[in-house]
Amino acid sequence: MGKPTGFMEIPRQDRRYRPVEERVHHFREFVIALTDEEASKQGARCMDCGIPYCHSGCPINNIIPDWNDLVYQNKWREALEVLHSTNNFPEFTGRICPAPCEAACTLNLTEEPVTIKSIECAIIDKAWENGWITPQIPARRTGKRIAIVGSGPAGLACAQQLARAGHGVVVYEKNDRIGGLLRYGIPDFKMEKRVIDRRIAQMQAEGVSFRPNSHIGKNIPTQSLLDEYDALVLAGGSEQARDLPIPGRDLQGVHFAMEFLPQQNQRVAGDAIADGISAKGKHVLVIGGGDTGSDCIGTSIRQGAVHVTQIEILPKPPQKEDKALTWPHWPNKLRTSSSQEEGCERDYAVTTKAFEGENGHLTQARCARVEWKNQDGRWVMNEIEGSEFVIKADLVFLAMGFMHPVREGLLKDLGVELDERGNVKADTDHYQTSLAKVFTAGDMRRGQSLVVWAIREGRQAARAVDEYLMGRSELPR
Repeated sequence: MGKPTGFMEIPRQDRRYRPVEERVHHFREFVIALTDEEASKQGARCMDCGIPYCHSGCPINNIIPDWNDLVYQNKWREALEVLHSTNNFPEFTGRICPAPCEAACTLNLTEEPVTIKSIECAIIDKAWENGWITPQIPARRTGKRIAIVGSGPAGLACAQQLARAGHGVVVYEKNDRIGGLLRYGIPDFKMEKRVIDRRIAQMQAEGVSFRPNSHIGKNIPTQSLLDEYDALVLAGGSEQARDLPIPGRDLQGVHFAMEFLPQQNQRVAGDAIADGISAKGKHVLVIGGGDTGSDCIGTSIRQGAVHVTQIEILPKPPQKEDKALTWPHWPNKLRTSSSQEEGCERDYAVTTKAFEGENGHLTQARCARVEWKNQDGRWVMNEIEGSEFVIKADLVFLAMGFMHPVREGLLKDLGVELDERGNVKADTDHYQTSLAKVFTAGDMRRGQSLVVWAIREGRQAARAVDEYLMGRSELPR
């Protein structure tokens, strides 16, 4: 694939970011894309490695060497066809996927993997710019109707595949706009919402109907979907945030991350937010070291925070992984997000013991250091005696992950079986719940995960629904 000697002749070149001092003053995307010539050269670096581990690293099994080679040959439209054969929304993954494919690249053994994510984004952005992406109208209609609850990446992928199979698809979304966490969980500086809007327009032309402000189990009876549709797909995500029930949790200034992030996205969209959460002039503490925590950092800095601290209960990861032990799997190593680069103090192996304040308002967090020890094959955390300290904080964001789907309403009404983690129980062959005509996909089934996993599950669930309704399916898995 690519140029046989390309990986030896051409150095890795990835997309760049606009300067910190420029980008922190707005909420627009700030990535500087590769030029066509640069992308072509990077595609040439894809080596004929025999076993393309990038395939297994990518949850949707993108045919990466093929479109790398096509970009190298400047066959962009052919590259788009290959890319779309496995991924409905490369513009989403090309912006917000952590790129496990690059960790699995053979060239990552020398710390110079092919810039797969950047090439993917270059293909799809070029396609949109040139008008190559058009609605795919099915040749025939089946007369079957399917309701999909949730308009995140799993719901959208499932809806598009089923519409292209000729089914009537209606997507229900509880929020006022379509997109799920893509819309209200991902800051605009990572993905502007026009990227979602143009896909929604394409899907509407393909026959998908969208119904925002439709909270199933609340303002729309759950039973009405079972009565009206031939199949129901649950793609509502995993929204039950992990709480921190410690003294002072009820102080003003302590919030879940997902109370904060959607408000800023609404502001960017032009909505007026009365009495909203603002980091302007505040000392911000973010508890949790993942992507959601980073999103809180970048948003707080743009809102004018005085200082931002991020703490993580786990130990600080190593600077570099041991390739012999980890490759081609996703390694545990220290990573710095673009938001963290913008100005954030990070600390590790820290537990929060209490929130403290005055007159009902948060002023500081009381913390302590912890150590982790392997006892009988499992890691155990112990507080280090005498290690307590305080962090000044007017505003705390809890970004410690999500536990399982919200059960009140839809899931309680349906009475579907849950697994041991509290997710909706279904396998990856049929995606069928304990109710025959009810299916599930994405975070609601697998738990909190990546956008790329949600797209995969949405596609595979679509095939399962098609087989259930028609006895066979030509949709890909």
